[in-house]
Amino acid sequence: MGAAENGGVACKCMRERSLKFNSSSLSGGGGGVFRFLEKRKFRKNLVNVFPIPLLRWELSSSRSVARTNRILSLDAREKSRSRLFVLSKHKRVPIFVMMPIDSFCTDTSGDMKIRKIKALTISLKALKLAGVYGIAVEVWWGIVERTSPFAYNWSLYEELFKLISDSGLKLHIALSFHSNMHLSSAVEGRVSLPLWIVEIGRHNKDIYYQDRNGLSNDDYLTLGVDQHPLFSGRTALQCYEDFMSNFVNKFEALIGTLIEEVSVGLGPCGELRYPAHPFGDGRWRFPGIGEFQCYDKYMMEDLKMAAYHEGKPQWGNTGPQNAGYYNSFPSEVPFFEEGHDSFLSDYGRFFLEWYSSKLIRHADVILAKAASILEKYQENEQNTLLLVAKIGIIYWWYQTVSHPAELTAGYYNTALRDGYDPLASVLSRHGAALQISCFEIRDNETPETYLCSPERLLQQIRTVSKKKIIHLTGRNSYERFDKVNMILSGNIA
Repeated sequence: MGAAENGGVACKCMRERSLKFNSSSLSGGGGGVFRFLEKRKFRKNLVNVFPIPLLRWELSSSRSVARTNRILSLDAREKSRSRLFVLSKHKRVPIFVMMPIDSFCTDTSGDMKIRKIKALTISLKALKLAGVYGIAVEVWWGIVERTSPFAYNWSLYEELFKLISDSGLKLHIALSFHSNMHLSSAVEGRVSLPLWIVEIGRHNKDIYYQDRNGLSNDDYLTLGVDQHPLFSGRTALQCYEDFMSNFVNKFEALIGTLIEEVSVGLGPCGELRYPAHPFGDGRWRFPGIGEFQCYDKYMMEDLKMAAYHEGKPQWGNTGPQNAGYYNSFPSEVPFFEEGHDSFLSDYGRFFLEWYSSKLIRHADVILAKAASILEKYQENEQNTLLLVAKIGIIYWWYQTVSHPAELTAGYYNTALRDGYDPLASVLSRHGAALQISCFEIRDNETPETYLCSPERLLQQIRTVSKKKIIHLTGRNSYERFDKVNMILSGNIA
């Protein structure tokens, strides 16, 4: 099983269209669509699960899932799936189907448009008849503010949202500040960062993350430019804030009514992490530990400043030099073992604290801005709106002491330290829910050699979510139709 397909760190930017269902932690209150049941109750009440493939414009009838309910399915055009959970007494869990990645294309003028509107309209109505509750849509920065700064063009999404609303479906929105150019094999549906950002990057590659060999990842702007006004006088954080504000101003009438959830992109694939495992360009393959992504000049300047304040200026010259390569195993790498120059050393602790704290501060600032912009909708008792942040689920090498694949991605989580507690604290402070993937992957389905444990990792995150009283939402990473794995969340409830 390749991690490039796992829906977490290598999520293919939602290319593997997947189940998306909401829950809240048991102590989280009533904001989620679906609260996790206690394991024993969940297993007792879950009657069955049936697939509803997403798009290919042909309808086919499948067997009844309840006495009077019939499911209509659509032949799959790509690997896009939804699943319907039927509980006892005919109670249904609301489900959302993600829009296919190739729903948009470029017209002759270079603008993005919806492909096959008539076919899409038929599909949306069929999904409604099938019992689907809503559609999850990625709202791309690279489409809306495509050509020049402040030139927001929402026409594509105005048309799409109307189609969805007219079909009687609800909306989950993912504000996507990343690119999927390297993650999608589809000809249609590839979305870059805004073209004016790409042009700036041609002259200054340091606006992107870099590894120690100077190779860039241009799917998301480096955290190093969060506070630098390099983008027509704006910092990266100001660009994100302006985009969110303009979105809310444009669709104010829909927020809390048609739009029930807004997920704010925080990194590659929308997840709060570093692009330490770049499978799209061939540098990394499962189960490699990945590499630290802090070698653009802005991150290095910040590292030097942090080392100076620590009284160890020599620590600011570079990242760990004994941390291996993208496809190394932990046993081959001194930094991830327990020796003198390891992650347990004074330098190791300093670097990992700095590296992870940059990620946490990034989330803190963006979620604070998002919460402020959306505050009045969240406080409206008549409407419901959930603010969401995503993280990657990096489960390989989890059973080692150092958890190296998590460390390179920015999660300072080891056998000796809970790295998800500070992340959960940030989300709790801003009233945001946490979305994770890999709900369906079981430990016994992963290679023993690579010391994977998706179940234990999910349990750790569930525990910290309950502790911080934040909602926990999730999606699957694969299409799963086998009977055992239909009970996706029972193992972590």
